Amino acid sequence: MRIAVVGGGIVGLATARLIATSRRDGEVVLLEKEDALARHQTGHNSGVVHAGLYYAPGSLKARLCTRGRELMKEFCAEKGVPYDECGKVVVATRAAEVQPLHRLHERATTNGVPGLRWLQGPELAAVEPHVAGVAGLHSPHTAIVDFVAVANAMADDLRAAGGEIRTRAPVARVTSHGARPRVQLADGETLEADRVIVCAGLQSDRLARASGEDPEPRIVPFRGEYYALAPGRTHLVTGLIYPVPDPSLPFLGVHLHRRFDGSVWVGPNAVLATALEGYRRNSFNLAELGETLAWPGTRRMMLRHWRAGVGELYRSAVKRAFVSELQRYVPELAVDDVVPAPAGVRAQAVDRDGSLVDDFRVGLSEHVVWVRNAPSPAATSSLAIAEELVGRLR
Repeated sequence: MRIAVVGGGIVGLATARLIATSRRDGEVVLLEKEDALARHQTGHNSGVVHAGLYYAPGSLKARLCTRGRELMKEFCAEKGVPYDECGKVVVATRAAEVQPLHRLHERATTNGVPGLRWLQGPELAAVEPHVAGVAGLHSPHTAIVDFVAVANAMADDLRAAGGEIRTRAPVARVTSHGARPRVQLADGETLEADRVIVCAGLQSDRLARASGEDPEPRIVPFRGEYYALAPGRTHLVTGLIYPVPDPSLPFLGVHLHRRFDGSVWVGPNAVLATALEGYRRNSFNLAELGETLAWPGTRRMMLRHWRAGVGELYRSAVKRAFVSELQRYVPELAVDDVVPAPAGVRAQAVDRDGSLVDDFRVGLSEHVVWVRNAPSPAATSSLAIAEELVGRLR
């Protein structure tokens, strides 16, 4: 049996690895359009291994994040990839945020997040000495890791099990030919397989439409811009400091987080990207932006969340406003304490009615599994998502 996996991000790699290592009687090929693996969301995220605080109980995110965190910790220990349980504190900076933080605590408890502690006063200062807040929720098992190193370790396992990885192999469409799907590459080559799993990230809706699949949901790209603390100021953050999230949005808000290399990043904001892979401020693709704005769901989403959108644009344009948001949590921060850091682009699925798709969304067509929405915590959950996709494939 031949199985093709489209997409060389961490979800595609985890899936191809699982198939290759669990069945020796078939052939697994992974197709990646770039010249190297993990070039997009996997290589541009915060490096946080989430514990599952935020997700609706019973959702795919809640279930797969819990399972995925356990598998990720085991995998990193096995492969010698550094894994640091530095912990996270979600901070209420004013009285109005305390009740929402209690609700988050209840949700996290329902999701089985281990080791949760409610912090106030000296307890909060003991975990994050430079934080100002009226209360906090501490998740000691939230961790940080280098997801590119994890992806490369998965790739090594895949090759060792006899799987093939083909880079510079962009896929144009996936079609059915009798009982066997066909993967047509952009250069005209056609690859026949018995099963196909598509994990195309930012390109997922375009590839689905080109293949005659459901055109919805559409991917709307959001650029997440980061700053980093200057080397002499990294002591202001011990682990991860997050705000109380807005339940109407799938984004977690601007936060401060220590990274696997010892640096501290702050951010990201979330602004509409002007290109699907627009990692730089000056990235612009007229055709891609026009397609994004022409989608009725984009316009309805912008109308629904215009206040939040204006705030994000303002903080993107004005560094002082960005830092002012951070000073709610770490008052000692000054504008000169932060320097530009790389940006990421989130592949956010949006339905026609303007709803931001919050949960993972997976479709099945003939012998093809389509991952239509896999934002954060997809990297955390990748090994568990692989189990889910393989289960659906069967």
